Amino acid sequence: MQETVKVGMIGVGAVGERVLKSFLGHHRTQVAALCDVNEERLAEFAQKVPEADLYTDYLHMLNDETIKLVYLAVPPKYHSSIAIDILKSGKHILCEKPLANSIEESLKMKVLAERTGLVHAMNFPMAYSNEKLIIQQKVQAGEIGKLKRIEMNMHFTEWPRRWQQNAWISSREQGGFIREVTPHFIQLIHSLFGELKVIASFVEYPEDRESCETGFVARMELEGGIPVIFNGSSGIGQKEHLSMKLFGDEGAIDLVNWKDVILTKGDSDAESVKVEAKSELNLVAECVKAMDRSGGFVIDFKDGHQVQIVLESLLNS
Repeated sequence: MQETVKVGMIGVGAVGERVLKSFLGHHRTQVAALCDVNEERLAEFAQKVPEADLYTDYLHMLNDETIKLVYLAVPPKYHSSIAIDILKSGKHILCEKPLANSIEESLKMKVLAERTGLVHAMNFPMAYSNEKLIIQQKVQAGEIGKLKRIEMNMHFTEWPRRWQQNAWISSREQGGFIREVTPHFIQLIHSLFGELKVIASFVEYPEDRESCETGFVARMELEGGIPVIFNGSSGIGQKEHLSMKLFGDEGAIDLVNWKDVILTKGDSDAESVKVEAKSELNLVAECVKAMDRSGGFVIDFKDGHQVQIVLESLLNS
């Protein structure tokens, strides 16, 4: 009989709620502990997991030797110090993105995680999606020919979005849509085509020095000089819209608003690609497999560190 994996969660915000559902839906995982400094939010989560122990100090939670996996979902500037404590306690970790709040922090986390031999996974949902799998298959099958260019456009009606209202996500220190949204697409491009190099980045900020960016344009390159253009803005008078488009010499693939895959061939009309949901990988299941040493596909801290390098270059070019 396979052992139940007891899970502790540090941070119970909006994203954490989604991952909680995945833990509750997997037959091998049991959410045994919840931790957050916001006692009101903690009480809300406790209603969904009444058997879980509650903590406001994560160090107390880490003293529980029965907990084997910790999901870390606090604001980015706290990732490094807490993740290091988790790893030093001998527990496997699933960390939210971005990995850290600086290249130096992410490198320290990566080095320690690799040294421990523990599972060190990151929550990049697109890596497990059928949308990514379909795009990968079509690129590898040569359906768009030779890759010529990638364009990423992201436009937000407002930032923070209405479901993300909190103190840190609008701050220049650790918030903004560059830190929150671009890591998903940086990691996706890395997995499909290799690492990105930032050539130039121009970031627009409001007069308030505490507030995050309102827009940016960046040029990056893949190996061989293939251009990758990122363009983003907030406060736009339209519904939120995201598009990552891969241009080849025989066709193009567009991933629109995370879920819609559009294929164009030559001068033919664009065609919507049907996305089947049944084969989608499950992040929690893959983490458990990795803990069992029976495979398991995880985006690890090495991958997160490479994303962090690009992310910081975008913000500080």
